Amino acid sequence: MSIRRTARTRRVVAAVSMTAALALAVTACGSDDGGKTKDPVSSSSSTPNKPSDGGKGAQEDTSAGDNVDPNVKLAEVRGSGLTLVINQVKRDSGGFVTVQGEIKNVSDRTQNSGAWAGTEPSVAGNNSNSVAGATLVDEAGKKRYYVLRDTESRCLCTTGIPPLSAGESTPIFMQFPAPPSTTTEVDFSLPTFATTSLKISG
Repeated sequence: MSIRRTARTRRVVAAVSMTAALALAVTACGSDDGGKTKDPVSSSSSTPNKPSDGGKGAQEDTSAGDNVDPNVKLAEVRGSGLTLVINQVKRDSGGFVTVQGEIKNVSDRTQNSGAWAGTEPSVAGNNSNSVAGATLVDEAGKKRYYVLRDTESRCLCTTGIPPLSAGESTPIFMQFPAPPSTTTEVDFSLPTFATTSLKISG
């Protein structure tokens, strides 16, 4: 009995030693970065996620206001009791142009956002209270660009905008197919607002 117990004890000790050695090896491999802890946010891609399923989930896009300087005003246009300030018009590497800005109610009464979705039935119906009705016009190329949408007509733009109380504002964004690289200036329109000229960066 004593011989069996001794052999068993040796096997247990050997197994424990092997486990400890493996744990030390794994720990050593994990510290090859010099002891620096990786920030899960900063180590991820800074490129906004584009829908990979034909645009489904577009309404969850939260890029409105990301990396935008509110003090930069590329254009300011007025509507009925509203102002629209464009802060950024950027060409992305994926073949998009993203327009970002802010709409502010400068009147003394509540303003609804329903008209900004445009008059195209399928788009307006699937993007209520949105800025899906925006367009870009390339005068030189004689082409009009509409807000991108998926196969179910859901737009790549800000949706679900509530009525704006007096003095209230809301950030907005919308993505369009990019005009040719030679096009650096386009005319921007959003229903109920005046048309304005925008320069594309990037």
